[in-house]
Amino acid sequence: MSAERKIQELHLTLPPMPKKPAGIYKPVVIIGNLAYVSGHGPLLPDGTMITGRLGDTMDLEAGQKAARQVGLAILSALRASLGSLDRVKRVIKTLGMVNATPTFTQHPAVINGYSQLMAEVFGEDHGVGARSAVGMGSLPGNIAVEIEVIVEITPS
Repeated sequence: MSAERKIQELHLTLPPMPKKPAGIYKPVVIIGNLAYVSGHGPLLPDGTMITGRLGDTMDLEAGQKAARQVGLAILSALRASLGSLDRVKRVIKTLGMVNATPTFTQHPAVINGYSQLMAEVFGEDHGVGARSAVGMGSLPGNIAVEIEVIVEITPS
């Protein structure tokens, strides 16, 4: 099944792309058959972000939901850049960053919220790639999670 059809089947709502990046960068850079997606936060449909710190103001379940929301924001950015999510061949490499206290140790479990979404949309074989999940002392705007990804794409 195509990724676009899967989005509809799962009744997923992709947040709108921000009108302007939060810094001097491009949300997606395409080189050959690779799309490099800059770090995205847990952008909600109303334009706000999910904020908080794991191990302090957020629990594991809330962190997983935030990571899933980051995935939706990334899908929105990819669709805007590629024209269709059906151009994504596979997820290659993901870096997940969790805003966490020094004693919080479940970073991979938090990022699983994102990884599960990618597996649902692109399938187990193409939606799951190499991955790192790390804790950060802070993230911009106190967002709960930031994720960047590299995906393989088909030519336009």
